[in-house]
Amino acid sequence: MTDGTDLIQLDKLAPYLESHLPGFRGPMQVAKFATGQSNPTFRLDTDNASYVLRRKPAGTLLKSAHAVEREYRVMQALQDSVVPVPPICLLCEDETIIGSVFYVMQLVEGRTYMDPRVPELGDDSTTRGRLYDRMNSVLAAIHSVDVERVGLGDFGKSGNYFARQVERWSRQYRAAATRDEPGIEELMTWLDRNTPSDDGRVSLVHGDYRIDNMLFSDTDHNVMAVLDWELATLGHPFADLAYQCMQWRMPVDAPLPGLEGVDRNALGIPTEDNYVAAYCQRTGIEAPADWSFYLAFSFFRLAAILEGVNRRAADGNASNPDQARRLGKMVPDLVSRALDEVM
Repeated sequence: MTDGTDLIQLDKLAPYLESHLPGFRGPMQVAKFATGQSNPTFRLDTDNASYVLRRKPAGTLLKSAHAVEREYRVMQALQDSVVPVPPICLLCEDETIIGSVFYVMQLVEGRTYMDPRVPELGDDSTTRGRLYDRMNSVLAAIHSVDVERVGLGDFGKSGNYFARQVERWSRQYRAAATRDEPGIEELMTWLDRNTPSDDGRVSLVHGDYRIDNMLFSDTDHNVMAVLDWELATLGHPFADLAYQCMQWRMPVDAPLPGLEGVDRNALGIPTEDNYVAAYCQRTGIEAPADWSFYLAFSFFRLAAILEGVNRRAADGNASNPDQARRLGKMVPDLVSRALDEVM
């Protein structure tokens, strides 16, 4: 973590929290988490408790991006559900406090694994396999949430989710583009023309379901909390499933590393087919047809997200500029892999 006080107006934040957050008492120390490209994230430590603050980045933002209000709403709705999320404390929409909208949640102690190979577990293939199974179980739990019961029935638009997503991310990519990317228009056209027909299935979707967006227990390796709900919405569960399975096909040395070429059996990591089968058994959903479309869409969507990250680096608004530029360099490969799935 790094000092993040340049992005937090402590003279206003501490009094605000003392007035609005029950049990909060200063003095407070602030440190910025080095990870996280979309919304700057900070650890707040007091003598009696620790919290996490998420804010929108500075500068001009793309429409509908960096929606910390949505993160707050979905995690608040899931507080009493089977989906593990951090305890939520407050949302502040008064931009005069620290310069942007922000929310505060309690700090959850747990371990983050940045590499899907989970090298921290060494030769313990049994534990690694258990960890993947628990990720699978939590994904199924997210998709089984009764959105009406938890108050999220209006959390997304109706109609063909993938058609809307292809249109949205094509628009976002063009708005954020920092280069002429060969193949990107061809890919967007293919996705638009080959979107599967709407099957009527709607669930809560996380939108960025990866191993590095979870906190795990050091003792039993349960998922302690699912983080980074900025892209959550109501949509099709295959979007989350394919997005996670995309990591099976990405290079191990990428800034967002994958499992391409890895001896998964030796590591205890399930094959993509077995992971999908376990998910379908848990949810009662039939194995997806049009799997190539879902994978290609996932590669494209991530490319659009990272082109936005790259744009923020170019504009001087990135949370971590060096990491943002490294992530931006993934875009051509992601576009190529998407095209390889369908061409």
